[in-house]
Amino acid sequence: MQLDPERTLNEIEGFLLWEAEKDRARTRAQEFCDGLPWLTDSQRWEVEVRYCQDQRDASRAYLERIAVRSAALRTEYDGVYRALRRRLITAVLSGSVAVVALFAVTAFGLAVR
Repeated sequence: MQLDPERTLNEIEGFLLWEAEKDRARTRAQEFCDGLPWLTDSQRWEVEVRYCQDQRDASRAYLERIAVRSAALRTEYDGVYRALRRRLITAVLSGSVAVVALFAVTAFGLAVR
């Protein structure tokens, strides 16, 4: 089995980004609870856990929407790229045919003289 370096790097990057997102959620939960000084330690812990879970769920849903949109854009741009490439090839070939035809007519004209 051969490893795909690009895929491996993407997976590592995704892991690191997700860990950073979890750290942000914990930090935000702690800051949120800091504004609620009347909470007992167990209440604070429960609020932090629920807040973190809510933040992770929201982040996961957001990332999934981005992934779907990214795939749709990739498909759309691939189609546009293929169409532009066909148009460019057609233009180049048409220009080449025109140049060859002009050359042939010129050569024929010179040969007839």
